[in-house]
Amino acid sequence: MIAISTLSLAAVSVAIAGSLPAVVPLPAAPVDTACIVQNPRNLANRSSPLDSTSFKVSGHLVKVCYGRPSARGRTMIGGGAVPYDKIWRTGANEPTMIHTTAPISIAGIKVQPGIYSFYTVPGKTEWKVIVNRSTSQWGHEGQYSAEVKAQEVGRGTVRSMQMDDHVEMFTIRAEPSGNGATLFLEWEKTRVRVPVMATET
Repeated sequence: MIAISTLSLAAVSVAIAGSLPAVVPLPAAPVDTACIVQNPRNLANRSSPLDSTSFKVSGHLVKVCYGRPSARGRTMIGGGAVPYDKIWRTGANEPTMIHTTAPISIAGIKVQPGIYSFYTVPGKTEWKVIVNRSTSQWGHEGQYSAEVKAQEVGRGTVRSMQMDDHVEMFTIRAEPSGNGATLFLEWEKTRVRVPVMATET
């Protein structure tokens, strides 16, 4: 039997500890960018089809998923369906959702990588933008309960403008802008610009 002194054991322990790497945090789980569909059985028959737009912010993917209602001769924004000064799901069916793989700001609201619901409050010249952590509720504005509201990340304000051309189907599109992008919300003759910028972690 080989005898090992307490001093020797201590020396071995120090040597082993010194050779081990420092604790390295595990990388964050990748953000799922698949559009969330709460009732896939009726997806093909929806009058407001599900659509998405994807873009990069400082090389990182951001994706917006939303339902696309059509005007069909009705007054939508500022009318009975989407009245001014009332919260709107910013589309149809599920709430509009933003999937981001990097820290960004949306209309000045800073968010970490993840999935967020995106609501607006339309106005004649300004719209409020609301980013919320809750994504499991149905989009109908009546589902924006106190519990859902409590999960808001923040609110921002953006300008709206009138266009000459009529946009029949609600559209969200993105254009590069500096180190980020501009989201354009367009419907009927209304256009709203929402800045999306890269931020630090």
